[in-house]
Amino acid sequence: MYGDAATVRKILTGTGDTWAVVGLSNNEARAAYGVAQVLQRFGKRVVPVHPKAETVHGERGYASLADIPFPVDVVDVFVNSELAGAVADEAVAVGAKAVWFQLGVIDEAASERTRAAGLEMVMDRCPAIEIPRLG
Repeated sequence: MYGDAATVRKILTGTGDTWAVVGLSNNEARAAYGVAQVLQRFGKRVVPVHPKAETVHGERGYASLADIPFPVDVVDVFVNSELAGAVADEAVAVGAKAVWFQLGVIDEAASERTRAAGLEMVMDRCPAIEIPRLG
């Protein structure tokens, strides 16, 4: 796991409430679907980012981060590790404040680039597990 407790807390409580969830679709069997529900329950606006650009949990979807016409605070990444670095770079380009790589999503070089660009970064953790722990 990467991202100390202070960074996790900062992203979940102080970075902002608009979360772009990359890989989120209407497939209820996918982890992104349930995690997005948890984030919404804790007051986050969840913006689906998926090639299908589906509306999920009542929020309009977009095909890419660049297509979102409003600021995004956190980019939550549910793609394979091989694709995660490009998503992190796109998060930097759109002005996100933080990037969160889900459990099993690991790219050390992308993490270093993201932090070097001034963003908060968590890798190989799940916000749906972490947010209830905040109390």
